[in-house]
Amino acid sequence: MELETLAVHAGNSPAFNSRSVAPDLVLSTTFERNPDGNYDGGYQYTRGENPNRLALEGALAQLEGGSMALAFGSGLAAVNALLQTLAPGDHVLLPDDLYHGTRFLIQQVFGGWGIQHSITDFTDIDAVRANLQPNTKLVWIETPSNPSLKIADLSAIAALAHDAGAIVAVDNTLSTAVIQRPLTFGADVVMYSTTKYIGGHSDVLGGALIVRHGLEDGLGGRLKRVQKLGGGVPSPFDCWLLLRSIPTLPLRVRQQSQNALQIAQALAAHPNVEHVYYPGLASHPQHALATRQMPNGFGGLLSFRVRGGESAARAVANGVKIITQATSLGGVETLIEHRASVEGPNTLTPRNLLRLSVGIEHAADLITDLTDALDA
Repeated sequence: MELETLAVHAGNSPAFNSRSVAPDLVLSTTFERNPDGNYDGGYQYTRGENPNRLALEGALAQLEGGSMALAFGSGLAAVNALLQTLAPGDHVLLPDDLYHGTRFLIQQVFGGWGIQHSITDFTDIDAVRANLQPNTKLVWIETPSNPSLKIADLSAIAALAHDAGAIVAVDNTLSTAVIQRPLTFGADVVMYSTTKYIGGHSDVLGGALIVRHGLEDGLGGRLKRVQKLGGGVPSPFDCWLLLRSIPTLPLRVRQQSQNALQIAQALAAHPNVEHVYYPGLASHPQHALATRQMPNGFGGLLSFRVRGGESAARAVANGVKIITQATSLGGVETLIEHRASVEGPNTLTPRNLLRLSVGIEHAADLITDLTDALDA
């Protein structure tokens, strides 16, 4: 089936006993045992398994072309689970432009557990090769990156990592399966903050890991154990909300991607904009690579630097009328934020950079809103 058809029907799971068209919401935390002590219904306790979570996981696995998926209570909970499959002394290779929460988690939590890490420029294949170590067990890729929208060569990095005996995980939050499917380029695991485009309405928190075929019993089994024993699972209602949003995922992401390209082009032509970061622009240094890896658009996230420094950038963020100044991304509404102030004092993000998560409003209205703020 094509992606649009999968998105609508992937949630029609045998996990539910009724014949309702919309999935049932099963809130029970526990399930009745048979007289012989078994569970013919397949469910014992919701931390282990729940019909809504199984339906969500099945849908995500189908969309990404994986063998299994595991849902978590947040994107960082999913990252946490993957890192917990490592052992003290293992090494993780990270890109230099990385979601700050992932970086903080590895440095401030797992560093104390003996997990080592290195940071390098993933747009430089020679640098990636040079930083792989004998004890590298995980290569973490974020493409496009956040917030500089760098593009990493998935196939090339996956080949290097596998030669070194490492697992390849890709944060696909910014693209989703609508734009990019990392498993087809050699990735072993795809990670999502499902809070973003999967949920799409800024009203539910979640995360997920999707595992490629062939790793169900090994890595997949270890992740399932961490999910169950760690307990960082989403509620049945959160799963229901996420599953409800998936049928419109291709429509939303494609509209957001089309809007983002028009806005990026308009911003690039504005005299008060110093630079625009968006892989859909021909001026982007990895535009050709992005075109190969992202055949259905370039996503709904972009960043731009305002002439005049931090004060000018903050004035633009405060000056928009339709666009909301808030963190996060992937919702139907357009959001803008001064990214460096979110990332903390050690951020490498330029102080005059604004990140824009483009929604599904009409592009002309958004361009006018930004232009008015920039002109002012």
